[in-house]
Amino acid sequence: VQLQASGGGLVQAGGSLRLSCAASGPTFSSYAMGWFRQAPGKEREFVAAIRRIGDSTYYQNSVKGRFTISRGNAKNTVYLQMNRLKPEDTAVYYCAAGTPSDGGTPYSLRASQSYDYWGQGTQVTVSS
Repeated sequence: VQLQASGGGLVQAGGSLRLSCAASGPTFSSYAMGWFRQAPGKEREFVAAIRRIGDSTYYQNSVKGRFTISRGNAKNTVYLQMNRLKPEDTAVYYCAAGTPSDGGTPYSLRASQSYDYWGQGTQVTVSS
């Protein structure tokens, strides 16, 4: 699976962006999908995840209520709608695909080790 993330950019605080991650290959619906981010000087952190059939979603507490992850299996794409952006959301955002051995739980989907494939990242910059 190859992943291509897009949609990043520069936005003012309080604004919105929608990230997209397009996946190649016919087995997109077999994968749980996640978004992670990495700010300068910090470790990569979990942002949001969605199970392979889209029945459950999970979020980092700091983005809950502002970000929404969704997927379109017919389009092999996962989205991250980001509203009410804050300067602390500034980071490179990565999408990832994986097949956790436990089927995907709120715990396993937060771990980067659960994902086998990663996109190249897209920069999100939020100005104050």
